[in-house]
Amino acid sequence: MHQKVAVLTDTNSGISPEEAQRLGIHLIAMPVIVDGETYFENESITQEDFFTRLRADASVSTSQPAPGVLMDCWEDLLTRYDEVLFLPMSSGLSGTCQTAVMLSQEYGGKVRVVDNHRISVTLRQSVLEALALLRQGKTAEETAEYLEKDGLNASIYIAVNTLEHLKRSGRVTAAGAAVGTILNIKPVLQIQGGKLDAYKKVRGMRAAMQAMIDGLKEDREGRFAGQKVTIRAACAGDPADGALWQAALQESFPDLEIGLDPLPISICCHTGEGALGVGLMPDIL
Repeated sequence: MHQKVAVLTDTNSGISPEEAQRLGIHLIAMPVIVDGETYFENESITQEDFFTRLRADASVSTSQPAPGVLMDCWEDLLTRYDEVLFLPMSSGLSGTCQTAVMLSQEYGGKVRVVDNHRISVTLRQSVLEALALLRQGKTAEETAEYLEKDGLNASIYIAVNTLEHLKRSGRVTAAGAAVGTILNIKPVLQIQGGKLDAYKKVRGMRAAMQAMIDGLKEDREGRFAGQKVTIRAACAGDPADGALWQAALQESFPDLEIGLDPLPISICCHTGEGALGVGLMPDIL
């Protein structure tokens, strides 16, 4: 008998509750701490609320879902499904995945936690591929194996418009942030292999956008040569900035359809407002 499998992810995928309902997937709202109070993305705090608080100089930080929240969600899903396939954000960026793996051992194989080292638009793609593989008749185990094997096969670039939040997190010194602000330095960060690393430092967001486009072209012609790929944009804050970034990517990659999502709040806590991101990954859809 074909097993009924629930596909579960968190809001670090950039998937909205409305899209999740349309796709038939399930979402866990990621917590964010604002001025010492915990909120949940798209439930008790919206993107607009978050950036309003950020502009008012609120102190923000990220957190993991409480173990009880995960277990309550799994137990609810197991009343309606035979198995749960959970795709959290990368283990290289948060302890959520390790916690989930540990907790899942109590469920006799009915909960499978997939660590495919992705976040934001690349995690979104993994969720869509999980749905497609299950519809093709793959088991939850086979789907999880594919996603974990393929997980590192992706690139993310993020251009940061303000150094303030990198300074607060200790990634940039106060002196470095001050000099960088004066010189209009925009760091471009990269996620390959699940961890966040420096990629380039340029002057101005236009140059940062070009650096990301150049990186994508190198990836497409190198690591992903001959493969069908998808590219998807993300932005933090003003949707108009995101639309301009999406248009620039569309012009550079006219053979692809470039989508756009808001950057998850967990990322925005570190990048601040005005950040632009993009992901490139193989596409089996």
